[in-house]
Amino acid sequence: MKPKSITINMQTIIDNDGQMEYNRINATGAYYEKGDRCILTFEETSDDGAPIKNLITINPDKVSIKRVGPVAMHQQFHTSRKTENVFQHPHGNIHMETHTDTISFQSLTDEQNGFLTIDYSVSLNGQEERKHKLELTIKKEDAE
Repeated sequence: MKPKSITINMQTIIDNDGQMEYNRINATGAYYEKGDRCILTFEETSDDGAPIKNLITINPDKVSIKRVGPVAMHQQFHTSRKTENVFQHPHGNIHMETHTDTISFQSLTDEQNGFLTIDYSVSLNGQEERKHKLELTIKKEDAE
């Protein structure tokens, strides 16, 4: 299947006991649909300018986010389930436990943008869980 060129706007909101932390990524990438699975690929740039490759696989009941570069992780989201992975960072590895509350997905069509929203909690190295929300908007690149 031929990929669609897309722009991605991804925002992660972390609620740290009422202190809100926002992380935003705007990137261009590719969007593939295969059966009931959607795949997004895009690259972001780390603070030191190195590329981080992102692969997001969206299935009806789960989402997988894989990042490769100076930071690496393979985070899995399964509704109402706890998943574990290791976040590899230049300053060391962090054990992550993710508990997914809800996943909401609308695939990209010619008529409308796609979006993905995930509400989840993360515990790093056994510390207290923090609430997270991931909001991803997928827009088709304007055809030239």
